[in-house]
Amino acid sequence: MNQKSLIISLLTGLLSLLYPGTGKSQETNYTDFTIAKPLTRWWWFASEIDTNAVQYQLDWLKKNEFGGVEIAWIYPVGGDSAAKRYAWQSAGWTRSVAFAKRYANSIGLACDFTFGTLWPFGDSQVPPEDGTIFAGDTLSEATMRLTWEHPVKGRVINHLDRDALMRYAQRMISALRPALLGSYSALFCDSWEVETRKLWTKGFDQEFNSRYSYDILPLVDSLYRPGFEPVYYDYMKLLSDYVLYEFYAPFTEVAHQNNAFTRVQCGGSPTDLLTAFSLVDIPETEALLFEPSFARIPASTAVITAKPVVSAEAFTCLYGWKGWPGPGPFQKQEQIADLKLVADALFANGVNQIIWHGMPYNPKGGSNLFYVSVHVGPDAPFALELPPFNKYLERTTSFMRAGKPYTSMAIYLPLEDSWMGVEYPDSLKFPWAWGAYELRYVKAPEEIRGYQPVWINQNFLSGFTRDEAGNFFCGNARISSLYVDVEYMEFESLHWILLLAQSGMPVCLKRDPIEPGTLFSPLYDQVLSSLKSLPNVSADLHLVVTTPPLVAGANLPDFWSRETADGLYIFFANPKTRGLKYPLRYGQSLSEETVEREVTISYQGFTIHTTLSFKPYQSLLIKVTRFGEIEPVNITFTPSPPVKPGP
Repeated sequence: MNQKSLIISLLTGLLSLLYPGTGKSQETNYTDFTIAKPLTRWWWFASEIDTNAVQYQLDWLKKNEFGGVEIAWIYPVGGDSAAKRYAWQSAGWTRSVAFAKRYANSIGLACDFTFGTLWPFGDSQVPPEDGTIFAGDTLSEATMRLTWEHPVKGRVINHLDRDALMRYAQRMISALRPALLGSYSALFCDSWEVETRKLWTKGFDQEFNSRYSYDILPLVDSLYRPGFEPVYYDYMKLLSDYVLYEFYAPFTEVAHQNNAFTRVQCGGSPTDLLTAFSLVDIPETEALLFEPSFARIPASTAVITAKPVVSAEAFTCLYGWKGWPGPGPFQKQEQIADLKLVADALFANGVNQIIWHGMPYNPKGGSNLFYVSVHVGPDAPFALELPPFNKYLERTTSFMRAGKPYTSMAIYLPLEDSWMGVEYPDSLKFPWAWGAYELRYVKAPEEIRGYQPVWINQNFLSGFTRDEAGNFFCGNARISSLYVDVEYMEFESLHWILLLAQSGMPVCLKRDPIEPGTLFSPLYDQVLSSLKSLPNVSADLHLVVTTPPLVAGANLPDFWSRETADGLYIFFANPKTRGLKYPLRYGQSLSEETVEREVTISYQGFTIHTTLSFKPYQSLLIKVTRFGEIEPVNITFTPSPPVKPGP
C-alpha cells in the first residue's frame, strides 16, 4: 500500500468512528465508471438532516434498483425563512453529508454532489469582486435566491475568472472533504444558468482589443442588433475561451485534486460545446428541457475522446414547467410508459447513464415535494414499476457501454453559424433559451443518419491521424469520411479540411462556406478553391462516399451502436421517439399496434436485410456478429399502458 492509500485508509477508518452507524464500506469504484444502474438527484431541503431519514431513503433506493444519488442542496421546505437548519457549509452540514456518503457506499450505492447550493455555483459568501458581472459593471450584485441560505441571497461566482472559482472551490472542498474520502464521487455542474447577454469579466476589453484590434466597449449595447453579427461573433469567440479555460477546465482540475471527477451539463453555455464537453470527465445532457437529439453533441465528444460514459438528467419537466413553488404539470401523476419513451430516445442518441430527476429528501411517510417533476419516492404513482423499469435501464445501459461506439462519418458542427445567427426566431425561444449559440436544434441531415455520424469541430480536426493502411482516426474514432454543410467556417477549419482531403479523406462539401467575424484571411478563397478541385470532394454524397451506411432504409428509427470483439450491438429506439419535443403530451407513449421498419445493415462486408418489428412500448437491441448473423437481445420491459392523451 502506497503512502497516499495508507493515509486515505486511516482517514476512512477515522470517519467510521466519527460518523457511526455507517457499517463497513463496500466501495463503489466509480473511477472505472462501472455503475450501469440509474442514479437519482436527491434534493436536500435546508434543514437539520436526520440520519434515520438518510438511511431510510438510501435503503429504499437500493431496494428499487437505483445505483446511487447526487445530493443537491436547496431552499427550506415551502420556502420557510425561519426553518431550522444546519448553517451552510457548517460542521453539522459536513457531518450529515459525510454520513450520507459513507452509508450509501456501505450498501453499494454511489454518492455524488452538486458543487454548491441550488445552481449555478455561488452563495452569500461570494464577495462582490468574485461575482458575475456584465459590461459596465465593476462589482456584482446579489442574484441567487431559494438556496440553502434562504431568505439570504447570494452571488453567482464569475464563471469567467479562474481565481474566483478557486476561492469558491476552496470553501466548498473544505466542507465536502470528509465526504470525498473513500470511493470517488462526481462533482456535478448543472446546465448554464448565468445570464449571457453582455457577460463580462475584468480585462475582457483589453484582451479583446489585443486579439481583434478594435474597442468592444462602445459596441456592447449593439451586439444583439441586426448588422452587428460579425462583432457579436468576435465577442462570442473570446467569451467561449473564457468559459472553457477559466471555468470548465479548472473545475475538472479541482475535482482531480480532491479524489473526485466531474459530471457536467455544458448545455446552454456560451462556448464551443464540443470542446467544453471534452474538458470534463462525464459529459451530461438533459431531457426534455433539451430535446433528446441534443445528446449527440456530448456523445460525439465522448466518442472522439474515449470517454466511457455519457449521462443524462432525465425526465426533467416532462409535461411542462411551472415556476416555484409549482407543482409542475401532472406532477405525481407521471407514467412509466412516457418515461421509457424519453429514456429510449436518449439511448438512441448516445446516452449510457440515466440520472433521475429526482427524489426530495423525506423521512419515512414524509410528503416533501420538489416543485419540478418527476417525483421519485414510495408515493410516486409508478412506485411498483420502479424495480423492473430500473432493471431495464440498467440492462440497456450495460450494452450501451460495451466495447466502443461505432461510427464511420464525422459531420462539422455549425458553431460558426450559431454565433453569426445571434438569436433564435421567437418560435424557437424558451423563457430560459434565446441564443442560437445553444445549438439546441442542430440535427444530422437525413441522408447521413444511417452512418451514425459524430459531430466534429476545429479543435478535433487538428487531431486527425492516419495509419499505414490509410485509415483516418480522430481520437478514439475511426472516420472514413467528412460531411460539411455550413454557411460560415473559419479559415483554420477550412485549412484543416483541405489537408485531410489532400491526404485522401472523402469530403462531402454541400455548399461554399464564408468567413465569419471581422478577421479575414487573404488565402480563404484560394484554400476553398483548392479543396473543391480535389476528386474526393463533392456536394454529392454518393460521388465521394462509396461505403454504404451502417443502417439504410426509409424512415429510419433513431439508433446507436457499439462495437465489441465479437460483433456489433445496435439499439433501435421505438419509432415513437423520433422528434420528441418539450413538453411531452400526457400519455404520448400510448401505443396499440406493432410498427415495422425494413432496413439493410452493412457490416464487415456483409449486407443484411431484416425487418425491425416494434411491439407497443418496445425498443429493440440486436447483435450483428462478425459472420453477418443477426441475434436479437432481450431487453423487453412492458410498462403499464398510459391513459389516452387528451385532444
